[in-house]
Amino acid sequence: WAGSQHAVEVADRMARLVASDPVFRKDTRTMLSRKELFKDTLKKAAHAWKRIVELRLTEEEANLLRLYVDQPGYVDLHWGMFVPAIKGQGTEEQQKKWLPMAYKFQIIGCYAQTELGHGSNVQGLETTATFDPSTDEFVMHSPTLTSSKWWPGGLGKASTHAVVYARLITEGKDYGIHGFIVQLRSLDDHSPLPGVTLGDIGGKFGSGAYNSMDNGVLRFDHVRIPRDQMLMRLSQVTREGKYVHSDVPKQLLYGTMVYVRQTIVADASKALSRAVCIAVRYSAIRKQFGSQAGGPETQVINYKTQQSRLFPLLASAYAYRFVGQWLKWLYTDVTQKLEAKDYSTLPEAHACTAGLKSVTTSATADAIEECRKLCGGHGYLNSSGLPELFAVYVPACTYEGDNVVLLLQVARFLMKTVSQVATGNQPVGTVAYMGNIQHLMQCKSAVNTAEDWLNPAAVKEVFEARALRMAVNCAQNVSKAPSQEEGFSELSPDLLEAAVAHVQLIIVTKFIEKMQEDIPGPGVKEQLQKLCSIYALHLLHKHLGDFLSTGCVTARQGALANEQLGKLYAQVRPNAVALVDAFDYTDHYLGSVLGRYDGDVYPALYEEAWKDPLNETVVERELEGQIGHHAIQLPHQFDSPSPSSPLPTLAPDPPAPARAKPWRRPSTCRSTTSSRTTRRATPPPAGAAAAARAAVDLPLAAAARPPPPPLSEASAPTGAPSRGRGTGRRPTSRRRPRNRRGSTTCTRTPLPEAAAAGGSRLSRPAPSSSSPIWTSASRPRTSRSFSPSWVI
Repeated sequence: WAGSQHAVEVADRMARLVASDPVFRKDTRTMLSRKELFKDTLKKAAHAWKRIVELRLTEEEANLLRLYVDQPGYVDLHWGMFVPAIKGQGTEEQQKKWLPMAYKFQIIGCYAQTELGHGSNVQGLETTATFDPSTDEFVMHSPTLTSSKWWPGGLGKASTHAVVYARLITEGKDYGIHGFIVQLRSLDDHSPLPGVTLGDIGGKFGSGAYNSMDNGVLRFDHVRIPRDQMLMRLSQVTREGKYVHSDVPKQLLYGTMVYVRQTIVADASKALSRAVCIAVRYSAIRKQFGSQAGGPETQVINYKTQQSRLFPLLASAYAYRFVGQWLKWLYTDVTQKLEAKDYSTLPEAHACTAGLKSVTTSATADAIEECRKLCGGHGYLNSSGLPELFAVYVPACTYEGDNVVLLLQVARFLMKTVSQVATGNQPVGTVAYMGNIQHLMQCKSAVNTAEDWLNPAAVKEVFEARALRMAVNCAQNVSKAPSQEEGFSELSPDLLEAAVAHVQLIIVTKFIEKMQEDIPGPGVKEQLQKLCSIYALHLLHKHLGDFLSTGCVTARQGALANEQLGKLYAQVRPNAVALVDAFDYTDHYLGSVLGRYDGDVYPALYEEAWKDPLNETVVERELEGQIGHHAIQLPHQFDSPSPSSPLPTLAPDPPAPARAKPWRRPSTCRSTTSSRTTRRATPPPAGAAAAARAAVDLPLAAAARPPPPPLSEASAPTGAPSRGRGTGRRPTSRRRPRNRRGSTTCTRTPLPEAAAAGGSRLSRPAPSSSSPIWTSASRPRTSRSFSPSWVI
C-alpha cells in the first residue's frame, strides 16, 4: 500500500510520533464547542510546526505528520493552495520574495477565489482590481454584496495574506480574472487592515468535522496594494498602465490544477481506505443470528449481502490508490514538459484530472456513508469515526470544482477528441483507445464462461467499447442540434454519463496496468488481481444498462459477470482483514472504536460512552420540577374533549391569600435500614399559574444546595431487585400519580477493581482495553426512587 519499504518506515514513524503526543489527542473533538474546536486546531497546528522545526523533518515527513494529525485547519490551504498559486503564477522575483516567508510561516496565506454569488463560474467574479497609474497601485474593491469572498479556508481568523482573484481593470478596460497577493491582517497584532472586513461564515455540517476550519468572508473597501503584487507570470501591467501578455501560454494554469487535483484523488483513497478498514474489521467482529440448531452466531462479514456491499468498496480503495500514484507521475511529466515549453499534453491532463477528481470524490463520499450503514446502529455513533469522516470528506465533492461541472468539462474534451478522430488525427494518452474506433464500434465480447471475465484484455475491451460508443453517440446527437451550445445544454445528462464511462475506463486501465508490474510479497499480487476483477465487474454490474444498450455485452454475459463476482467475494473473504491491515493505520489515526486493531470493540464502546459531557452529572438540575410528583399537573379543563363536546375555557386562578406562607420544597428523610425514601410532601399552592412558578423555583433551590457526598459501595442495596415502581408500594390515593418512578438514577456500572477496593459507585476509572463486557448480573442493584437530595 505504501509503495516501498522506505515509505512504510517513514509513515510508521510519523504516525507513532503523532499518536504518542497528548497534544494531538482527538477522541473528544466532537464534544467541543465551535470556539473550543478552533482553539484546539490552532494549538495543534502550532505544535505540529514546532515539532517539524525541532526534529528537522523533511518535506515528506512533514506532510505525513500533518496528515496523521487529522484535523482540517488553515495550514491545509496555506500549503495546498496559497503556496502552489505563487509557484505556478508568480514571476521568479515574486517567488523569491513571498515563498521564503510562507515556508517559514512568517505569513499565513489562503486562496480567495469563490464569492458569495459565484463559485464554479470563475469568469463571473465581481471583485475588482483597478489600476491607478498616479500611485502605481491597484485598488481592490467589493462593489456588491455578492462580490464578497465566501468560503476560503483559513480566511476567517488565521490568514495574514491571500491570493485574491479579481477583475483587472486598467485604462477603463476589463481584462478578466487575475490573481493578486493581498495583505489582510497586521503582522504586529493580527488585526484587519483598514478597508478590509473579515469574519467566519459560521458552523458547517457535522459535529467536529470541518468546523475546525475557519472558512471566511472578505470584503474590500478601496484597499490599495502595490502593482508588483499582481501575479505576473502570465500577464503584466506596466507602470503606465498598459496590459501586456506574456509569452507563456495561458494553459500553464493547468499545471497548478493538475497538482491540486492529483492530491485530491490521493486523499480520496486515504479517506475511503479508512472507512473500509473500519467496516471490514467491525464486520469480522460483529455476530448476528446463527444456525437453527442453536449453534454459534455468524460473523456479519460471512453474509453474502455484506460482502457484495463491502468488498467492492475495498477494491475501490486500492483502485483509487493506484490511479492516484499514476496521477502523481502525470504531474511530474507535465511539469517537465512545461519547463521544456511543451504544452501539448496540458488539455488532456486537465480533462483527466478533472474527471478523476469528480468520479473518485463522489464515489468516496457515497462509500463512506455505505460503510456507516454496514456497521449498523453503532456506525451512527461519533465514536465509530464514520460520521465525522463523512462530514470532513463530503466537501471534496464541491471544492476545487463542482463535480458535475468538471464532468461537463471532460465531456467537451471528449466531443473535441471525437471530431479530431473523424478528421484522421490520432489521439494519445488516456484517449488513445479512440484511435481504434473501427474495431471498438463493431466488436462483440467473446466471453462464454464466468471465468472468462478474469481475463484483463476481455474486461478492458468492453470498457473501451462502452466509453467510445457513448461518446460517439453524444457527438452525433450534438451535431444535430441547431447550435453546439444548445446541443450541449439539451444533452448534458447523456454527456455526463459518457464522461463517467471514460473516467471509469481510466481507473480500470491503470489498475490492470499495475497488476502487470512486479509486486513483492508471496500471494500479494494474486489477491490484488482478485480486487482488480471485483472493481471492474462490479462497475459492469452497476452500469449494466450502458453495456447492454451500446451492444458491448449480452444479457447472458452480464449474468456470467455476476456469477464470477460471487466467486471472487468468497475468495477474498479469508484475506479481507489482512487487506485492510495493509493500510497500516494506527488506532489514533483511524479514530474509531469499531475499527480497533485488537478487535476489542464492545468494552471500547462502553468506555467511550462515559466520556460524553452529558454523563458528568447523575441528574440534570433542569429536569427537577418536570418529573416525579413535582411535575406540573394539568387541571381537568385541559383533558381532551370528546368530539361532540364544546371546547372548554380556562378558568382564572383564584385570588391568592394575602401574605400567604411561601411554599417550601418537600422534605425527605432517608431510612437508616432501607434504601427507600419516604416523602413528606406539602401540596403546592392552588392554581395552575402558581404551580408553574413553584416548579420553576425548584432548580434555583437545588442550585443553592451544596453537592452531596458520593455514594459508597456499602450503601448500595443488596436485597431483592426493585419491582420498578418507586418504593415498591402502591399509591394510597385513588388516582395514581403521573410518574411514581420519579427519575431513574443514572450511574455507571463500576469496574470490578473499583468494587473490590470499596471505591465510589460514581467513580470513573481510566479506560482499559482489557475491561470485560458487562452483564446485568455484575451490576450493583440500585434503588430507582427519586430523592431531591441526590441531585447534582
